[in-house]
Amino acid sequence: MKSRSPAGIALRAIVAIAAATAALCSVAQERRTYQFSPVNQYGINVTAAYWNPILSYVSAKSGVDLKLKIGRTSADTTAYVLANEVEFVFSNHLFSPEREKLGWRVLARRDAPPVHGQIVVPAESPITELAQLANQDVGFPGPEATIAYKFTYAQLLSRNIPVNVVFGGNMDGAFAQLFSGKVKAVGANSQLVEGYTAREGRKFRVLWSSEPLHDLALMASSKVAESDRKAVAAAFVGMSDDPKGREVLANASKTAGLKSAVGFVASDGREYEPYRRFYQTAPPQLR
Repeated sequence: MKSRSPAGIALRAIVAIAAATAALCSVAQERRTYQFSPVNQYGINVTAAYWNPILSYVSAKSGVDLKLKIGRTSADTTAYVLANEVEFVFSNHLFSPEREKLGWRVLARRDAPPVHGQIVVPAESPITELAQLANQDVGFPGPEATIAYKFTYAQLLSRNIPVNVVFGGNMDGAFAQLFSGKVKAVGANSQLVEGYTAREGRKFRVLWSSEPLHDLALMASSKVAESDRKAVAAAFVGMSDDPKGREVLANASKTAGLKSAVGFVASDGREYEPYRRFYQTAPPQLR
């Protein structure tokens, strides 16, 4: 017969509480935390303001915690990726033959119109054609910037137009160098050109534009558990169908100067074939 004494009741209560606490601890231990590194398309403050609300939403929706990890420059951030220090990325730096061997898997992409690599000058600049950039200082975000540096610099090399390469650390840094007069032109991503105009009111003249390219890819490392990978991908892709998700996207997109609330769509990576073709013929120093 079970004891109904005050001591017995208290003991059972203690056991129940201990069991509940153990169950909660087990759940907490099962909830994994991963590092998420997006390419530094903007300055650090704008990058954080754009991504942190999105990651908070995705973490809550998926049950998988994503923590923002960015370096001072886009090259620093990509170094984290290559050093295997992060598990999720938003990047187009991993489509070269050597880096595809690392096993990163495309999960989704931002549902934005195609972008272009562009070489731009201020709208009031006397420079109107690429040949005028010969032996001039030309700015780029950094050596890892696929569209803004590799595509655009390859175009200058193909035309035998020598320029002095100046890295700004990220796209905003390169734009700041342009409008301060430190460089005569910059290699850029058309989406970021439009965003900078929206945020800062600066206008550009486009000297050259590449073929259309899809926006950066949301990718997961091969070491991420399949269940976590699927949960994170579903949360990103489902944002546009959820009122709270749409609100987060609208605010984040406004912060970055995007024209509308840009969500995410599923992808298996086939849309990034133009990047792969680029590396087949790119100058050796850009592969």
